[in-house]
Amino acid sequence: MALLVHLKTVTDLRGRGDRIAKVAFRGLSFYTRVIENCEDEAPFDETFRWPIASNIDGNEMLEIQVYNYSKVFTNRLIGTFAMVLQKVVEEGQLEISDTLIDDNNSSIRTSVSIEIKYQAMDGTVGAWNDSEFLENPNQRADHETTFHFETESLLSGSGQSLGSGTSPGRSQQSLLGERRSAGKDVIKPKDDKGKKESKEKTSGKGVFSGMKLGKARHAKDDHKKGHADEPAVLETEDLDRKAMRLGGGLDPDTISLASVTAVTTNVSNKRSKPDIKMEPSAGRPQDYQVSITIIEARQLVGLNMDPVVCVEIGEEKKYTSMKESTNCPYYNEYFVFDFHVSPDVMFDKIVKLSVIHSKNLLRSGTLVGTFKLDIGTIYSQPEHQFYHKWAILSDPGDITTGVKGYIKCDIAVVGKGDNIKTPHKSNETDEDDIEGNLLLPEGVPSERQWARYYVKVYRAEGLPKMNTSIMANMKKAFIGENKDLVDPYVQVSFAGQKGKTSVQKSTYEPVWNEQIIFTEMFPPLCTRIKIQIRDCDKVNEVAIGTHFVDLRKISNDGDKGFLPTFGPSWVNMYGSTRNYTLMDEHQDLNEGLGEGVSFRARLLICIGMEILDTASPEIMSSTDVQMESIQQISDLATGKMEEFFLFGAFLESTMLDRRIGDKPVNFEVTIGNYGNQIDGISKPAVRKRKGGGDTDEEESELLQNSSEDEVDDDGDLEPISCTPPMKPVITDRNYFHLPYFEKKPCTYIKSWWQDQRRRLYNANIMDKIADKLEEGLNDVQEILKTEKPHPERRLRGVLEELSSGCTRFVSLANKDQSAAGKTKLDRERLKSCIREMENMAQQAKTTRTQVKKTTLKDKLKQVHVFLHKLRFMAEEPQHSIPEIFIWMMSNNKRIAYARIPSKDILYSIVDEETGKDCGKVKTVFLKLPGKRGFGTAGWTVQAKIEVYFWLGLNKQRKDFLTGLPSGYEENKAVQGQGLQSFPPISLTYIKKQLFQLRVHMYQARSLCAADSSGLSDPFARVFFSTQSQCTEVLQETLCPTWDQLLVFDNIELYGEAQELRDDPPIVVIEIYDQDTVGKAEYIGRTFAKPIVKMAEEDYCPPRFPPPLEYYQIYRGNSTAGDLLAAFELLQIPPSGKHNLPPIDGPTDSERGPILPVPKGIRPVLSKYRIEILFWGLRDLKRVNLAQVDRPRVDIECAGKGVQSAVIQNYKKNPNFSTLVKYFEVDLPENELLHPPLNIRVVDCRAFGRYTLVGSHAVGSLRKFIYRPPENKVQNWVNAGDINVNMETEIPVKKMETVVKLEANSDAVVKVDANEDEKSKKKKKKKGEEIEEEEPDESMLDWWSKYFASIETLMERIRQQEAAAAEAEEKEDMEIAAEGKLGTKQSKSKDKAKAQEKEKKKKQLEMVEKKEKVKIDELQVYDKELETEFGNFEDWLHTFNLYRGKIGDDDDSCTDEERIVGRFKGSICVYKVPLPEDIAREAGYEPTFGMFQGIPNNDLVNVLVRVYVVRATELHPADINGKADPYIVIKLGKTEIRDKENYISKQLNPVFGKSFDIEVTFPMESMLTVSIYDWDLVGTDDLIGETKLDLENRYYSKHRATCGIAQQYSLHGYNMWRDPVKPTQLLTKLCKENKIDGPHFGPGGRVKVANRVFTGPTEIEDENGVKKETDEHLSLIVLHHWEEVPRVGCRLVPEHVETRPLLNPEKPGIEQGRIELFVDMFPKDMPAPGAPIDISPRKPKKYELRVIVWNTDEVILEDDDYFTGEKSSDIFVRGWLKGQQEDKQDTDVHYHSLTGEGNFNWRFIFPFDYLMAEEKIVISKKESMFSWDETEYKIPARLTLQVWDADHFSADDFLGAIELDLNRFTRGAKTAKLCTIEMATDESAFPTVSIFKQKRVKGWWPFVARNENDEMELTGKVEAELHLLTAEEAEKSPAGLARNEPEPLEKPNRPDTSFIWFLNPLKSIKYLICNRYKWLIVKIVLALLLLIMIGLFLYSMPGYMVKKLLGA
Repeated sequence: MALLVHLKTVTDLRGRGDRIAKVAFRGLSFYTRVIENCEDEAPFDETFRWPIASNIDGNEMLEIQVYNYSKVFTNRLIGTFAMVLQKVVEEGQLEISDTLIDDNNSSIRTSVSIEIKYQAMDGTVGAWNDSEFLENPNQRADHETTFHFETESLLSGSGQSLGSGTSPGRSQQSLLGERRSAGKDVIKPKDDKGKKESKEKTSGKGVFSGMKLGKARHAKDDHKKGHADEPAVLETEDLDRKAMRLGGGLDPDTISLASVTAVTTNVSNKRSKPDIKMEPSAGRPQDYQVSITIIEARQLVGLNMDPVVCVEIGEEKKYTSMKESTNCPYYNEYFVFDFHVSPDVMFDKIVKLSVIHSKNLLRSGTLVGTFKLDIGTIYSQPEHQFYHKWAILSDPGDITTGVKGYIKCDIAVVGKGDNIKTPHKSNETDEDDIEGNLLLPEGVPSERQWARYYVKVYRAEGLPKMNTSIMANMKKAFIGENKDLVDPYVQVSFAGQKGKTSVQKSTYEPVWNEQIIFTEMFPPLCTRIKIQIRDCDKVNEVAIGTHFVDLRKISNDGDKGFLPTFGPSWVNMYGSTRNYTLMDEHQDLNEGLGEGVSFRARLLICIGMEILDTASPEIMSSTDVQMESIQQISDLATGKMEEFFLFGAFLESTMLDRRIGDKPVNFEVTIGNYGNQIDGISKPAVRKRKGGGDTDEEESELLQNSSEDEVDDDGDLEPISCTPPMKPVITDRNYFHLPYFEKKPCTYIKSWWQDQRRRLYNANIMDKIADKLEEGLNDVQEILKTEKPHPERRLRGVLEELSSGCTRFVSLANKDQSAAGKTKLDRERLKSCIREMENMAQQAKTTRTQVKKTTLKDKLKQVHVFLHKLRFMAEEPQHSIPEIFIWMMSNNKRIAYARIPSKDILYSIVDEETGKDCGKVKTVFLKLPGKRGFGTAGWTVQAKIEVYFWLGLNKQRKDFLTGLPSGYEENKAVQGQGLQSFPPISLTYIKKQLFQLRVHMYQARSLCAADSSGLSDPFARVFFSTQSQCTEVLQETLCPTWDQLLVFDNIELYGEAQELRDDPPIVVIEIYDQDTVGKAEYIGRTFAKPIVKMAEEDYCPPRFPPPLEYYQIYRGNSTAGDLLAAFELLQIPPSGKHNLPPIDGPTDSERGPILPVPKGIRPVLSKYRIEILFWGLRDLKRVNLAQVDRPRVDIECAGKGVQSAVIQNYKKNPNFSTLVKYFEVDLPENELLHPPLNIRVVDCRAFGRYTLVGSHAVGSLRKFIYRPPENKVQNWVNAGDINVNMETEIPVKKMETVVKLEANSDAVVKVDANEDEKSKKKKKKKGEEIEEEEPDESMLDWWSKYFASIETLMERIRQQEAAAAEAEEKEDMEIAAEGKLGTKQSKSKDKAKAQEKEKKKKQLEMVEKKEKVKIDELQVYDKELETEFGNFEDWLHTFNLYRGKIGDDDDSCTDEERIVGRFKGSICVYKVPLPEDIAREAGYEPTFGMFQGIPNNDLVNVLVRVYVVRATELHPADINGKADPYIVIKLGKTEIRDKENYISKQLNPVFGKSFDIEVTFPMESMLTVSIYDWDLVGTDDLIGETKLDLENRYYSKHRATCGIAQQYSLHGYNMWRDPVKPTQLLTKLCKENKIDGPHFGPGGRVKVANRVFTGPTEIEDENGVKKETDEHLSLIVLHHWEEVPRVGCRLVPEHVETRPLLNPEKPGIEQGRIELFVDMFPKDMPAPGAPIDISPRKPKKYELRVIVWNTDEVILEDDDYFTGEKSSDIFVRGWLKGQQEDKQDTDVHYHSLTGEGNFNWRFIFPFDYLMAEEKIVISKKESMFSWDETEYKIPARLTLQVWDADHFSADDFLGAIELDLNRFTRGAKTAKLCTIEMATDESAFPTVSIFKQKRVKGWWPFVARNENDEMELTGKVEAELHLLTAEEAEKSPAGLARNEPEPLEKPNRPDTSFIWFLNPLKSIKYLICNRYKWLIVKIVLALLLLIMIGLFLYSMPGYMVKKLLGA
């Protein structure tokens, strides 16, 4: 089927101009050629053809757009013609002439005339046909801008083929060298030069000739026989040349290469790409380490608390120590948690930080607040860490309260092989800004709100029959009850909490209708919700299936984003197989670990959330999980039920593992439970239940609704889900195959699912765009790798394809159909995807214009971000159709499986939406289930099958066979009534072709070692179809050159010859290691696609003979080397084999009947000489327990080699006596094909025996190839001065303006520091600057230098970050300017950030201006020195020698354990006639060849001086979370254990020590510096160690023996420490390098070679006397040594390096870092002076005197007992932070009625203070059990509190103020001016430092939090702070309180406080009169009344008697 459009003319055009037209159908656009200078008519006269995989629907559109073409600007649209193709479909042919319409849909005069043909051919798939496209391809190639592929095209085969970096295929292909063109690369010239050429000349079409053969060949073709497909090939070079001829017609910056899948290659596109990586690594456990530093907490809510921080990860809890009575405790405690679990489990673990108040042994304490986040969030941060960030605490028990405080912490997660770059420790000033440094990922707002997360669980279906409990079977036996044997419930876990639904008893189709509610902050810092169906069982409760919902995929945090929402939608759960045994070995799979191997169940859920308004009164305040029931959901909510049809055909099944070779084998295909043999649903009768229909009527309705013919069609289609069993046939010793031959079994299943195809369609479109993008990026990488020209052009093409792909997505997704079952998430996702895609299309366009040669790297990164984004968007969170499983069964046992996502084989009418493997032949490798597939077992193939799958709606199924290779007949199952429209149960191929496969196996490289010797005996097995052959075995090599041709004869392939030509099956190559006993061991595997020649084609260029290419070999998921080979598949003509191209080359006798690779294919060789420098061997380990005594090195390359001299006694001298040897060898001209060079070390034993010690393969010789300098003069062209004058100070920056001069001119070089100086005066830390009074040299020490340097380092890092941010911002601006789409919001954010930065900068500058003190610096490297100086391998390289097998794990660390020693030497490779200029040079020594001027390698005695500065972030080694570190240094036989100087309980110890060791190189050259943990009992543990190779440093040209200081001085802290002075050093360098100089001239000039430097010439000695000297000048030259022509290189400056500490037991995970530097002094030179003193600074003793004069406005707490007045009994308490136990109180001012108190009371706090670090140093025992004191460093903070004294109850806390002694608010002059803002908003007030002011007096506010958590003012205090050094304090002592000396006078307190004591009557009167007057009156009255009643009762009886008696 094809659609042809003949565009004849466009008439009635207006004006004169160049016209171009674009014709589009189904998203594939073609452009016409440009018609130049036409007036009213444009005679295009061109025909376009679209192959069509599915019939044209009458509603589809054809669109023609006509443009005015412009070379410079974008083309302007004249008008559009669009027509519906209904008429065409009916009639097959139409001629039309019609007018165009413009943008506003109104008709214009211009009209177009076209002819359309629609040919439906004989049911085969249509394909491209050249002749109909191009009248004459060659002429056509010259038209400008030939068809530009707008998108993927219609072809469904998006990323098919074997290209792409991960897949081997022909991906390593030499791109331009490959002659077969895989298609035209379309070049779009955008002419900026505006030169118009005539249309014949402009080469619009250039071809990257043959970019990749196996790359996606998308185009389809109905190939006319005999029509060769050689396109017009233009190499890119020709293109450029042509462009030049045309006078720059093409601007090279705008050319882009479209994808290689251009039009002219004929590809039948019936095969899709196999996946090469096997082994699932998902469930495999790994090592992780989580390190958390709790630094401090601030603003904790509560009064006077004793806080403890609890750190909890999973089950593990650790606690900090308790700090007493403070709301801002300082901890600085470090915790480490180690895990060995799989990544999934790890990233779901929750880190919980909680603050607990007053916890002790007896009580658990009260919770203040918690903070939670998951490990995954931390791991996804840059560098996997949060550094110095503030975590916000909230109270989970009561969400209505606000923030409960902040914890400052560092959290880092390290997996294996991650190294964490710790920002260099320095003083943090800006980190007190809590709001700006919150512990939240980028993009999360700082104000997080509480929210409710609802997980609604409706029902589940398809649960497996879990009759695992024995009880159940017994029950069944006894009672005969046959119930469903599973009691399911659903458990949901989120953010560390779990909720459960109720348990539904005994049902496989449980209905819950319940919702589980979580209350958690929004956005949450936990990314996944885990939903699990579990079986409630008293014996063993197990998971049935698990599903994870990633919140990032169901919400969007953009401006137009949406809150998390999901469903209602079904989720499919996968897990272990459904055959039931008591113990399920794959139970882990049901827990969600690893890839599920079978369908388990589907669950209908819905997730929503609402943000809570915490202010509303009726809100539930706790965060406990709740469960409530909900309404059931209608059946239509999840979509309309549709009947789906799945068809599968098995075309080939080979490589069956030999262990299953003897039993019959068959395959089972299942989708959900349909097709499952055990409890599958087969008959539609069950459909009612499955489909969720409730009644029979509904079902019958379902049947009637489907189209009539179909009901008859398959009234009762028996599904066939299994192929018939068949006995395998042997292929070779290892593998079997199934003899399908021409009869291919088929399977088909009907299933019923909700119709949610749209979801999958959108994912497919995005996947295809992403696949194409990835393929394009791989092309670009490939071009870079093979150093082909113009990678930027390919990248432009990639971006064009991306942008058109995205636009196409938008147009397709917009016409989204019915809304049945569309959830909110569907709608929101669609909106956001469309937005993202529109953006991406725009950005891609913009980026395309910015791609230049120079920006390529950055833009590549950017495009990788696009790819990442696309892949993320393509993942559909809401499932629809479950995945398809193919199981291989042997004897009814499940052996191996493959899992195919349903979207990949889903059919759609629109090609872009079709799955990438739908209706295609795909090669699938089956793998073992679960844990069995880990490690080695997972590498071997269980079976390789070629399958064809089609999944779609049953009513669309008429096309389901179209994609099969043609030439078959269908065999149907005979069903009654003779119905024949059933799917076939098998296919019989009547067409078969005979082929011969030639495999040219040239060589492999970098294989992994499979034998204990560290080598392998490799051979390759090649499989094609059902045949296999082996190469010969080569002994003991990792880089075998087989050079062998394997011929496979009489290969029968089924199908149409032409299809086979374009899309042959793949060849599988497996490489094994031959073992003498046992079977061969697997090394790795790769695939390739052969190049095919049909019988009628000629064997000639450009396709034949095929070139060799590299294929990546994989072993599991890791790469395991490369294979260099070529593959050709030749059709055997009917006349027989003799017509094939002859196999030339003798079958050389020595190799037996082995054919070598023929001449046209093997590489062209030239003669090369390889020179080897043999220096020595180091650290050789024992071999078989014997020590190595007489080693020798054998070098081999391409069959030739050379041996070193034998080292006679390895112990005495491990260096070689003969240094340089060479050998000559024939190597390929193409450097990429150079074979590896093998280095092997053998030990010569007695009687001529040899033992292999170890070996090393140098994979690439490229870095050792000698390339003569272009022409030395040119390197130094450019004259001018660099002015160096050194009076002031050295420039910090290495001069960037290196002026290069001609080698023969004399020029003056001056280096000027002046301009630099203004900006770059040395940074001083705030507290550290030397007091203004004393800028005294003697105050400065080495640490001053060190801290100043760290400050500079920080500054540099800050500048780099700022620069990077600026660059990014600039780029954003550019993009926004071009695309006008910069979102306003982010801009304003950026602006705010920028302003903030500016502000900070200004503040910094202000600080700087105030306090500039010039300090000489050293260089602090935050990494190892080696990385800075290329491992010091400037001429001496180190090669690690390996032996032993590579481990089964794909872990890189195993390499370390295999190292058995090191070979030191070097290699030089060059073409044979030695370059003339070398030999002519002065002093050329022929014996040394290319290695001139190397030192001799005799023994050297050296004094090594190791300075260890400090260690940071050590891994805790003791239970208390601390360590007691000390240093151990090993060098050769010397070991220094500095055990007695251990530092107690410290993870950041400052050592400040130097060690001297005398050694002899080369025997003792590996220095190990270790940190051990001291233990009182038991052995000390190693914390970590680092190794330094001193020998390379010693001999390096960078001169790493002793760093060169920045300044030369004779005395003081910066004294020159090298025994060699700069002048001597310079002279020596000049002499060694044969350079003229140095010549010192007058006026401070020195000339070296042809450079003149100037600088200062005077120096002061310690007495201040100035002397003349040349040292400064020499030092300047040394600092600029890299500018000296020819020999210059950077010399190592004075430095401190930072090295990671590693522990062999925890490979790859950093255990801390150590800062050190090493000096080396040869013993034959003058001895060095004493080591410099770097011992840690001793803290200085200070005394702080605080006088509390008065208080005012203190709140009144007590009601006076007698007088009822409000009053307070005030006293003030104070202490220095960290010294709470030394707190001091004033006396009590009783009964203050106004809040005024008078004290005149002095506190005295002595303390030790480190000026440099602004910390107080305290040493104290942690507890009574501690062995020794621990040193703490704590910020200097003074706390003052005001209290109300109570006699009997506890005193009441009223308020507090904390003053940071380095920067606190200046006190107010009067109490009136003292406000609460002084405590809450400190930044608004001027600050002072007590260390500068010495004496400060003023008023400060006391504050506390009230019930509503707000700060309130609770009093004011007038105090005076006076700071003295210990000496000053001794001279002028003062007494505590008001005591002598310097007593303070008594306070003048009013007498009211003691009034009742002095004047009791007055008090009583007061009591009686005022207070109790009425009370007393009432009491008196009551008493009177009582007396009356009493008297009455008393006298009544007598009176009565009297009355009665009448007396």
